[in-house]
Amino acid sequence: MSAPTRDRPGVTDLAHLSGPEALRDVPAGELPALATQIRSSLIEKVCAAGGHLGPNLGVVELTLALHRVFDSPRDALIFDTGHQAYVHKLLTGRGEEFDTLWQAGGLSGYTSHAESVHDLVENSHASTALFYADGLAKARALNGEGERAVVAVIGDGALTGGMAFEALNNLGGAPHRPVIVVLNDNGRSYAPTTGALAAHLAVLKQGGGAKACQNLFTELGFTYFGPIDGHNTSEIETVLRRARALRRPVVVHVMTAKGKSYAPAEQDEADCLHAVGTVDTATGRPAAPAAKARSWTSVFGQALVEAAAAREDIVAITAAMLRPTGLHPMAERFPERVFDVGIAEQHAVTSAAGLAMGGIHPVVAIYATFLNRAVDQVLMDVALHRLPVTFVLDRAGITGPDGPSHHGMWDLSVLAAVPGLRIADPRDATRLRSLLKAAVDMQDGPTALRLPKALVGPDIEPVARMDGLDILHRSLGRPLDVLLVPIGPLAQVSLEAAALLEADGLGVTVADPRWVIPVNPALPSLAARHCLILTIEDNIHSGGVGSAIAQACRDAHVTTPVSVLGLPHGRRTDLLAEAGLDAAGIARTVREELLAPPNTATAPAHHPTSLHSARRAR
Repeated sequence: MSAPTRDRPGVTDLAHLSGPEALRDVPAGELPALATQIRSSLIEKVCAAGGHLGPNLGVVELTLALHRVFDSPRDALIFDTGHQAYVHKLLTGRGEEFDTLWQAGGLSGYTSHAESVHDLVENSHASTALFYADGLAKARALNGEGERAVVAVIGDGALTGGMAFEALNNLGGAPHRPVIVVLNDNGRSYAPTTGALAAHLAVLKQGGGAKACQNLFTELGFTYFGPIDGHNTSEIETVLRRARALRRPVVVHVMTAKGKSYAPAEQDEADCLHAVGTVDTATGRPAAPAAKARSWTSVFGQALVEAAAAREDIVAITAAMLRPTGLHPMAERFPERVFDVGIAEQHAVTSAAGLAMGGIHPVVAIYATFLNRAVDQVLMDVALHRLPVTFVLDRAGITGPDGPSHHGMWDLSVLAAVPGLRIADPRDATRLRSLLKAAVDMQDGPTALRLPKALVGPDIEPVARMDGLDILHRSLGRPLDVLLVPIGPLAQVSLEAAALLEADGLGVTVADPRWVIPVNPALPSLAARHCLILTIEDNIHSGGVGSAIAQACRDAHVTTPVSVLGLPHGRRTDLLAEAGLDAAGIARTVREELLAPPNTATAPAHHPTSLHSARRAR
């Protein structure tokens, strides 16, 4: 798509739109040209900074219609998974900030209440918008504000989530409470939407008319309008005004095309350029040469194919994220052994439990942040029954520009409390393969592997093995001052920190436990020989591996002080550095603990008041 001419007489300039009020004054005849400007702006800005491109190219006319019919923020516009809200951001005064998209301190890739009063929901997890709408509509009624509209925009992919059905059940059961559900149906989330609901929506889209008079939504108590051309602003406006006038629960079924009018997105079979980094606007491909290093996700994908080729009982489950979690190679090789359950993490976990009961070993590949939605199922349906299910947690730790609700920084703290669950965190590709094999070989309970959103670095071979621990470094001929225990890929920066500390005259040991939960009993024994133990993990500060190691040391009556380095929006490397999880930060923490004596009046009895006294104590 070429950039539109913005100075033609009689054509509204996107740059001059001050907000939704000004949009409502734009003549209907100028809306197609305005939509073209918006698409050009999205392509230019998102290709330069990175972000969600395909979903937003598909909702331009729909978003224009929403802001022309409804008075945001007085009327509530709730976008399920706010990555489809870029046009909404442009129309609510944030166009000049789009150069900062996905940058530290810049615009979020999702809706953000901190950015604008027009953004109500910051959570980027799917299938929640209808719940918020239900609660807001109840609040409107209780406050005597029934004239303030509540509108939820949800995609057909997100509608496959169980939460969405729970909300539909409640919304449709309250005919006196007006909520407008705008179903943005582009036939996919990342990949094409699967399951019976997708088939039902396809029937509605093909038939309309009489077939649309009785359907899932009408049976649940909604008035149904559709299917509507999602790229005709005037048509959408007309239907939305009718829906508002009814003052009851309504579903407006809008058909859109993901990646609309941008050839590289329309031709991308994988996900219509759902999310991109910095890419060439002409091709939609990365502007810089692709890095030779492979991603953790791709290494896992290949390792899983190898494991599945060796064992027919291994299957894989995805919650509508086949490619992002690395399962596409297995789906191509063994399509009958890969199950896409839609955006339904709870179903994925308990379905895996059923597979395990039937003698199959399921590998559930899921973003770490999304497993939070199925903790009860992990605990009660899998762990309680000691079922052999393997969870592979992609995007564990800091994910970078994806934003706060996508960081996988809670999983270690949450999963550490699950009885019988063993968690591995590989430091390199070789360890990933070996730990995955070990995980699927375990038959007496669940296992989990954590993978970051990053490129895999070079292999790090141990200098020694000790009771299941990999010793990656030890200072020869020096006192045992500090034991560094990095989690997974943080091994590399810990080795760099060890070099900095040795330059200060300190003796350093670096040990990788590989299986991080439960704590290897050898770790407290090794800790007892050092003056300080420092754990380094890309997880929140409390409740994770560091907390578990500290407790293990207390239980073993080891008095060595344990310091925990755990985990802000920006690039992964910047966020790790900000949290002190780079080499300089690790070295700084050790110096503060060992070389700067604490206040003796407040320090715990076991805390070394000087390096010299600590060495003597050992």
